[in-house]
Amino acid sequence: MIETEHLFTAKIDVAEPRDLGQTPAGRRRIIDIVGGTFDGPRMRGRILAGGADWQVALSESVTFVEARYTIETDDGALIYVRNHGFRHGDPAVIARLVRGETVDPKKYYFRTTPAFETAAPQYDWLNRTIFVASGRRHPAAVELEVYEVK
Repeated sequence: MIETEHLFTAKIDVAEPRDLGQTPAGRRRIIDIVGGTFDGPRMRGRILAGGADWQVALSESVTFVEARYTIETDDGALIYVRNHGFRHGDPAVIARLVRGETVDPKKYYFRTTPAFETAAPQYDWLNRTIFVASGRRHPAAVELEVYEVK
């Protein structure tokens, strides 16, 4: 049986999406990460500006998300985050999200698998642990509930 433990909740502030249009991979959108915070029982801190989410809309209702960014813990450790996953739902619901509207997260699926990389000894356990996350899209932010798979 798989058990999980809450690691942290992140509020990731994002810029307006840049729509590159239909590419050979799908409809490409790039969304810059401009800051944010994360807080949980074992770690907390801020999300640094400079990362992005390189999304590919595979259809009008399915999007592959690929975010890469850096977080800084309140004790000064820098941690690289790679977060892959899917967001999908009814095409009308997804269209509302793409337009920047607030939508009840129960109306769509948004799950990811964040991976962490750090040289900080106190967070070395992140380098060799599996994590899953549940996401919510807000007009100017993404909220993630991140869980450690025990």
